[in-house]
Amino acid sequence: MKHFINLRDISETNLRKILNDAKKRKGLRKGFSNLDIDKGAPLKGKLLLQMFEKSSLRTRLSFYLSIRQLGGSALTLRPNEIHLPKGGESIGDTAKILSNYGDAFMLRTDSDQKFNEFKKYLSVPIINGLSPSSHPTQILSDIFTVEEIKKKPISKLSISWVGDSNNVLNSLIAASIKFSFKLNIGCPKKYAPRKNILDYINMNKNQISIFDDAKTAVTGADVIFSDKVISLNDKVNKKKKIAQFKKFKIDKKLMSYAKKDCIFLHCLPRGNEVTDDIFLGKKSHVWQQALNRVHVQKSILLYCFGKLR
Repeated sequence: MKHFINLRDISETNLRKILNDAKKRKGLRKGFSNLDIDKGAPLKGKLLLQMFEKSSLRTRLSFYLSIRQLGGSALTLRPNEIHLPKGGESIGDTAKILSNYGDAFMLRTDSDQKFNEFKKYLSVPIINGLSPSSHPTQILSDIFTVEEIKKKPISKLSISWVGDSNNVLNSLIAASIKFSFKLNIGCPKKYAPRKNILDYINMNKNQISIFDDAKTAVTGADVIFSDKVISLNDKVNKKKKIAQFKKFKIDKKLMSYAKKDCIFLHCLPRGNEVTDDIFLGKKSHVWQQALNRVHVQKSILLYCFGKLR
């Protein structure tokens, strides 16, 4: 049994095994419908319990299809419908019940600490479907998409992030360190990564640079990533924050400083950080990016169950 909580905690070897397995599995599904089961149904009879403390569209749908295509089933729990936390039931007691009824637990939460607490009491794998500090399933899927389109290892590419320093960027930083790829971050000084993230970068040999100028951040980029400036449940003056990111909006002019074959990726949902002509244009691969969540998360589930081929 293996947990999947933070890319920092998983070796590059195992992350690469997940990506390789996802590539094979996607190739074998040509002609399949969404609900067709993979040959051998490797997770037949397994139940994935999901709980969302934050809104979710892609993570909810993709994990449902992931376990279904592997032969298992999914059940979604809503915090307001169970005894945690308003009903007073402890995380320890909840975890015991989850372990008795399910075979794995996927959590999207507003508290990083909850992963540590659940991990203490669960006897089944726990998967991070998003937390305040990281979004590992998203970024590993994004690496899969980058390599699928570019047809080369991400270590041979120059990656740029333009936008807020949030949980998605934190996981992209961890991936840069694990997979040894160049990462340029463009954001206003006020919204640079926090000290603990900067310390993590400095502790590792890396190719990560941070700029307060968007043009410098994207010059020569093979891939440009972005995310909403206003994150989920962001408690800030929204108009003021959006104004501070005005010079970091991704448009044709900014894209022109990247390589001619540069692609654009966005984890969704989008805000006003990118123009429609870029988001819906030929350089954008956001729909392919979203669909690849299914393929990579299938291999993440197999990793957690110790069934990677």
